[in-house]
Amino acid sequence: MCVLLGSPDDLRHPGVREAAERARDLLRSAADADELATCYRALDTALRRAGDARGLVNESRGAAAPGIVPHIKVAVCPGPAQCTRVERARDLLPAPQCAVNGTRMRKGRLGPAQ
Repeated sequence: MCVLLGSPDDLRHPGVREAAERARDLLRSAADADELATCYRALDTALRRAGDARGLVNESRGAAAPGIVPHIKVAVCPGPAQCTRVERARDLLPAPQCAVNGTRMRKGRLGPAQ
């Protein structure tokens, strides 16, 4: 947001300045995560309509934003005493087989604290 708000070229496109200023105001007022996420989506859409294919989230602007938490889908041990095995879980494929418990691993989300 800081880079975007400091870029007069990005803000000159129709709808982008208004959406960016609304997001800034919500951040300053400590708005809840749902309201921020909705505002970020509107800002991302305005940037893309203005021809910025990167949208709001890209390498130069950063992928972290208050209220937006990245999750990675993983398959974890299905047993009662869970081991530390973690596998990538793809949406359309079943979870891998657990060799110890003889059943499929269960799918879950790996949060930032893990």
